[in-house]
Amino acid sequence: MGEEGIILSLAGQRCIFLVAINEQEDQQSNIGFGEPVQITATGPNEMANIAVYPESITTGQIAEVTVTPSTASIDQTITITITGERQGITQTETVTIEVIPGEDDLGETASQMRDMFIPWLATNHPELGITTETEWTGTIVNPRILVVMHYIFTSDEWEIYITWHVMIPPYDWTKIHLRHRYTEQRPSSAYEISSVKAQEEPQAIEVPEWA
Repeated sequence: MGEEGIILSLAGQRCIFLVAINEQEDQQSNIGFGEPVQITATGPNEMANIAVYPESITTGQIAEVTVTPSTASIDQTITITITGERQGITQTETVTIEVIPGEDDLGETASQMRDMFIPWLATNHPELGITTETEWTGTIVNPRILVVMHYIFTSDEWEIYITWHVMIPPYDWTKIHLRHRYTEQRPSSAYEISSVKAQEEPQAIEVPEWA
């Protein structure tokens, strides 16, 4: 992160924001309780591509707002407004993204780290439906953080948030946090390889508070 409330990004990085219905506020307002909420997001079109999916959610569902800054936004700060609307009642939130110079040069290493977990997950947790045939799309996260690297991969169903520690053994760990897309606001499981060089087997760990 940069200044409080400002997200740092590279051009081409996919910044994913999750949108859910606040059930408690929904019940208290009693306006259209249980009805779908329409989600939209707006910002400077020339500086970022903005996508919302799904565009309508009900209680228990999660929408993803994906903002991908363009090269025109480098060294600029862009503001995205996310709006939920139901029966004429709207609620908005804004997110601010500072786009810094740089390139995503972690994709190959991140894919290697991810693939250390996939066969183990396929064997030990077949209920997840994650296999070596699962297709993933990746993006860097927190581009200015050093020593511990951050990356996100998404499939049709899952988001893998992966971190790894750039150190010599025995501190060369890597971790993944799994979130089921469109139904979970935060990861529901996490796994760690305590030493990459030693080819340790993945082990289940507690999902950290920050995830």
